[in-house]
Amino acid sequence: MMMNELLEKLIALLGPANVLTANADKQSYLHEWRGRVTSKSPAVLLPKNIAEVSEIIKLCAAYKIPLVPQSGNTGLVGASVPDDTNTALCLSLKRMNAIRSIDVNDFSMVAEAGCILQHVQEVADAQNRLFAMTLASEGSACIGGLIATNAGGSFTLRYGNMREQVLGIEAVLPDGTIWNGLRALRKNNSGYDLKQLLIGSEGTLGIVTAATLKLLPKPARTQTALIALADVNAAIDVLAQLRSTTHDTIAAFELMPRIAVDAAQKHCAMRKPFDANWTALIETHGDTGLADILTPLLEKDQIQNAAIAETIAQSRDFWALRESIVEAQKHLGASLKHDISIPISQIARCIEQGSTLVEKLIPGARPYPFGHVGDGNVHFNISQPEELDKEHFIAKRDELAHALHDLVLSLGGAISAEHGIGRFKKAEFHRTISPTELQMMRTIKHVLDPLNIMNPGVLF
Repeated sequence: MMMNELLEKLIALLGPANVLTANADKQSYLHEWRGRVTSKSPAVLLPKNIAEVSEIIKLCAAYKIPLVPQSGNTGLVGASVPDDTNTALCLSLKRMNAIRSIDVNDFSMVAEAGCILQHVQEVADAQNRLFAMTLASEGSACIGGLIATNAGGSFTLRYGNMREQVLGIEAVLPDGTIWNGLRALRKNNSGYDLKQLLIGSEGTLGIVTAATLKLLPKPARTQTALIALADVNAAIDVLAQLRSTTHDTIAAFELMPRIAVDAAQKHCAMRKPFDANWTALIETHGDTGLADILTPLLEKDQIQNAAIAETIAQSRDFWALRESIVEAQKHLGASLKHDISIPISQIARCIEQGSTLVEKLIPGARPYPFGHVGDGNVHFNISQPEELDKEHFIAKRDELAHALHDLVLSLGGAISAEHGIGRFKKAEFHRTISPTELQMMRTIKHVLDPLNIMNPGVLF
């Protein structure tokens, strides 16, 4: 009865077309693309402005009904959809998708939470500016979710995670209070930096409705190359040299193992650049010529081969190879995925020792580690053994994650690099985080959201 009363008031507020209750209308909002969450919700809400978001939260607080905020619904840890209890409402920000302003002289833009990343990139590009965030899902991922998860991507090496791309935030707090923090300041030491509480909070402390984003000058020159490497140690040494010789204009350094490149060639019709144990994609944003810096490495046998893109089309082909390895892994059967962060100097040890762990726990399993090694983010994925059925392989998920995460922590790393904790990593998060850190986070959560209506079940 309480839910029915609440829905009646929400329909009066938003209009019937923006309170979705029919299963067919709700389905796309309740779909978790990995299929690990069975999501149910009495309704999906589609506000058009911050005033409506505020009123929604006030009503939900009055009825003590939980809310799950959602923008692009491309998250990978189960945080952007409700659980299966059918007790939480889903609040989608897709209608709040305006670019409110762009200031070319201030190098900033104000974008609403429902703006798709690719659109933000294109608007900045049209003004000869760069919004330095790129990732595979940029055609559907939205600004609100990128902020809520502190998304990373391929350019983190040079430009940082989403946390470094945000100058200011507009948000609605768990009691419905509107906070307008849309400042474009680079320097502001007036007390706590409150926006940083919301960045990476996964919707547990409030709902981000808009953000002031940092723009940069477009690079005068962009170059892309693929290089062949004997092993991961060679990759780490080459990365360090490249950062020095280019004066840190390396924007991306993406490492791919032989198994991934072979799978992309076989299953995604990608061209295999050369036969190598490891292949790295490099992109520079600066004037240093890649040919000038790669030639000495070839002469010293520090790299085994190199291909430099001579056209934009070739550069896109190189990136297509990198992006296709995720899709290619699906053709190898089930996979267990681990989004880990490692000190760069420890990456080789992590992959070597991690692969040994995998073979011990699941004989015949195929390590498929790849990713943004320039910033220490390795996607340590494991494909099922060819002779083992999916169910028995998936049953090893928790045991394998436990062992790999212990290794990661012993090397000074973290169990989540860019995807967040959500629901999927919650048990491991609580097992591995220090009691002091966990209590600090719980205290912040309780103070800002004493009714626990904001994305309950995520993080805590």
